[in-house]
Amino acid sequence: MRYGFLNAVADFKATYTWKSWLFGWLGRMLAQVVFFTGLGGVLGQPGGVRFLALGNALMTCVVDTMAVVATTSGERRAGTLSLLVASPADPFWVFAGRSLHWPVSGTATALVALLGLGPLFGVTWHPSQIPPVVLLTALTALGTYCVGLFLAAVVVSVPRLRNVVSNCAYLAMMAFCGVQVPVGFWPSGLEALARAVPLTHTLHALRAVADGRPAADVLHPALLALLAGASWLGAAALALHWLVAVPARRAGTLDLSR
Repeated sequence: MRYGFLNAVADFKATYTWKSWLFGWLGRMLAQVVFFTGLGGVLGQPGGVRFLALGNALMTCVVDTMAVVATTSGERRAGTLSLLVASPADPFWVFAGRSLHWPVSGTATALVALLGLGPLFGVTWHPSQIPPVVLLTALTALGTYCVGLFLAAVVVSVPRLRNVVSNCAYLAMMAFCGVQVPVGFWPSGLEALARAVPLTHTLHALRAVADGRPAADVLHPALLALLAGASWLGAAALALHWLVAVPARRAGTLDLSR
């Protein structure tokens, strides 16, 4: 996993310069936050601007982490997937470390949005609130990264769907996990699915921090997010093993679409 992360750092440096990340990627994400939060001002709902500012600022890290779906499929195009699968070692930890630059980048993006743009929309932070904000942002990035790893394991056999799946995943989270509307707005079935995603719980905890609520109101959803992320990580490990490694080793091929 350590060497996978070193490869991830090299990939990130090859993808972005500090200028392209700062003025390209970060600028795009901040514009997205401003756009959706601005819609809240047009609607005129009490507390709507604050609700949307927090939700869309934290959502920026999810957009980053869902890129793991595409970059994991990239191992197949690069010709390295066959070597990973042929190895007697478990390839999961290589994949888990191989794209860790996305949650790191996502955490940085969301923190800039929360701490930089938040005050423009009435979300101010006391210095004592900043540590839990940082921790919850990192937990969101890592938890949704685990969701992305599961989707990546499913999609690696059909790489043409990688961008479709990653985009649909983060758009579904944006719609159903409390970013734009409260989770309770949706029918009970969708609400139950939303609560299986770490973002739903970390966003609830973040709003508790912003409102100055007791520590228990923050800790409980944070623990639920941690549990959800661990569950997705386990599901990703099983999916990579049973959908990629086992079939490929048995068939002696990576043509898993047969």
